[in-house]
Amino acid sequence: MTCPLLVYRELPNVDAAEPRAYCTAAEEFVQAMRADICNDRYALEHGRDCEIYRAHADEADE
Repeated sequence: MTCPLLVYRELPNVDAAEPRAYCTAAEEFVQAMRADICNDRYALEHGRDCEIYRAHADEADE
């Protein structure tokens, strides 16, 4: 299951950019490894392995 705090957005001021992973809790674009955690890839789980998610779990439930 993908982290509910993760969305994909285009980078501002970049034409024809591919959407990038954006953490709504941290309010910033995240690196590829962080997106792997958010997407629960490679036996990672956002609820267990992401300190940002754990700190904002109440927001994710809304």
